Amino acid sequence: MKITNVELFVLKAEGLYNNPEGAEEPLGPTYMGIVKVTTDAGICGYSDMETSAPVAKACIDSPKWSDAEGMEFMDGLKSLLVGQNPLEVERLWYRMYRGTIYFGRRGAALQAISAIDIALWDICGKAYGQPIHILLGGKWRDKVRAYGSTLFRPTPHAMREAVKGYIGQGFTAVKFGWGVFGKDRWLDVQLVEAAREALGPRRDLMVDTGWFVERTAKEAIQVVRSIEQFEPFFVEELLHPEDYDGYRRVAESTDVRIACGEQEATDWGFQQLIERGGVDVLQPDLTRCGGFTVARKIVHMAERANRLVIPHSWSSDLLTAASLHLTAFQRRAEFVEFNTSQGALSRQLVKEPLRMEDGYLKVPDAPGLGVEVDEATIARHRIA
Repeated sequence: MKITNVELFVLKAEGLYNNPEGAEEPLGPTYMGIVKVTTDAGICGYSDMETSAPVAKACIDSPKWSDAEGMEFMDGLKSLLVGQNPLEVERLWYRMYRGTIYFGRRGAALQAISAIDIALWDICGKAYGQPIHILLGGKWRDKVRAYGSTLFRPTPHAMREAVKGYIGQGFTAVKFGWGVFGKDRWLDVQLVEAAREALGPRRDLMVDTGWFVERTAKEAIQVVRSIEQFEPFFVEELLHPEDYDGYRRVAESTDVRIACGEQEATDWGFQQLIERGGVDVLQPDLTRCGGFTVARKIVHMAERANRLVIPHSWSSDLLTAASLHLTAFQRRAEFVEFNTSQGALSRQLVKEPLRMEDGYLKVPDAPGLGVEVDEATIARHRIA
């Protein structure tokens, strides 16, 4: 079997990013990239990609830089993959990484590599007739507890009403993030307190403080201490993603779990988060960290270091399905993130959207990602 084509479709859904300070519910991504890898056996693999899709498309479609042997370091990803065996995921990952090393290593190039890697694992699963978690090495669970991932509301009353709505949907855990949080430290405490009151003592609360709010390590410690009485399961993204030393200061100063990693990439980056940052919860996004090929290594690293892995998976049901496979593969797993948005690019990219039952999402057991992409949705929203 050989790869015959690698494509990135740029999708747009109108009017979905509204003002987060007044949003009742985030409606989902406005732009998204969809990677499709095609083979001569008629098997195709897919992945979504929440990045600057036009930039990632250029990383894929750029021409080969040189015909000289051993000079693959500034090539388009498609040129590196066409004619290759899609089942050789480890070799192809490094071929893509080295082949883009002069303009890649992080950012859009690595995110394009991540999405392609997911699509290759999707192909592997379909070729072998197995779900991806089996190819990763095993299935430790049939379902994963989901936490609703949403925005902070602007008032305590709105927070309580939002929590009631999520409990009504069956969630036993909710994460609030971004929005107004970080602008008024007194209001921050009131919002978290309102969420905890509405959730009650037997449901879990997570807090995403928003790394884009500039904080020193001491200020981050103050944020955690101000809300730790409300027993958050974790507090996420307190500092700039590369402030590893700051994260260690925060992690060592509180008993609350500190989470980070949705912006991190490669196993080398996550080694820094573990060894230098000292964070408690690693949050690799499969479409940013390097795909399954890297995420499997992150899981092994986390197990050796006794850290939790709870993948970031906000974009669409495609990414959530991928994250369910990674979570099923872990010996210990607590949650999967479940985007509460109802926008087209969140809920309509697969023919049968993922549905929660009693607070859990079922791990897909069909071959590959285990979900079927809706080509009509892609065609309807495609702009490039």
